[in-house]
Amino acid sequence: MSYQVWFAYMLACWVISISPGAGAIASMSSGLNYGFRHGYWNALGLQLALLVQIAIVAAGAGVLFTTTPWAFLAVKWFGVAYLLYLAFLQWKAPAQSIEIKHELTRKSAGKLVIHGFLVNMSNPKAIVFLLAVLPQFLDLSKPQWIQYVIMAATMVTIDLIVMAGYTGLAAKVLRLLKSPKQQKVMDRTFASLFAGAAFLLSLVHQ
Repeated sequence: MSYQVWFAYMLACWVISISPGAGAIASMSSGLNYGFRHGYWNALGLQLALLVQIAIVAAGAGVLFTTTPWAFLAVKWFGVAYLLYLAFLQWKAPAQSIEIKHELTRKSAGKLVIHGFLVNMSNPKAIVFLLAVLPQFLDLSKPQWIQYVIMAATMVTIDLIVMAGYTGLAAKVLRLLKSPKQQKVMDRTFASLFAGAAFLLSLVHQ
C-alpha cells in the first residue's frame, strides 16, 4: 500500500468515524453516565467489534451478507432489538442527582466493553460497508493480509480518537447537570437517539 493510497484511506476513516451513528451515541451515553475514564471502556468494545468485522471481510465471509438475505436480516433485526432495548433502559433510568446515579448504575469495565461490542456487531451494514470500501484500497500485487492489518490499525486508531472526543464531550456535560429533572431530560434525549438509530437500521437494505 503506497503512502498516497494510505492517506486517502485515512481521510475516509475520519469521515466514517465522525459520522454520527449508534457507536457515537453509545459513547456519549457512557461518557454522560460514567465519566470519561470509566465510560471509555465502551469505545474499546466498539473497536473489538470493528476488528472482528474487518477480519470477516478479510476472510471473504462478508460475501455471505450480500448473497444470503436471511443472514443479513437476522443480524439486522437483532441490532434493531438491541438498540430499542438500550433506548428502553435509558428512558426508564431513575431521575436522581448525577452523583447518586453515578454510584447506583455504575457498570463494570467488562460490561461496558461487551456493551460496545454488541452495539457495533449488531449492525450488519457495517460488514457490507467495509466489504465495499476496504478492497478499493488494496494493492492486489502485494500480500493482502499486511494491507488489511495496516487498514485495521488505521481505522481503529482513528475511531478511538473520535470516540474519545464523543465520550469526553458528554462527560463534560456531567458538570452542568445538577438536578434530577435535568438528568431525566438528558436520559430521554439519549433514549430517543437510540430509538432513532434503531429506526434507521430497520430501513437498511442489502
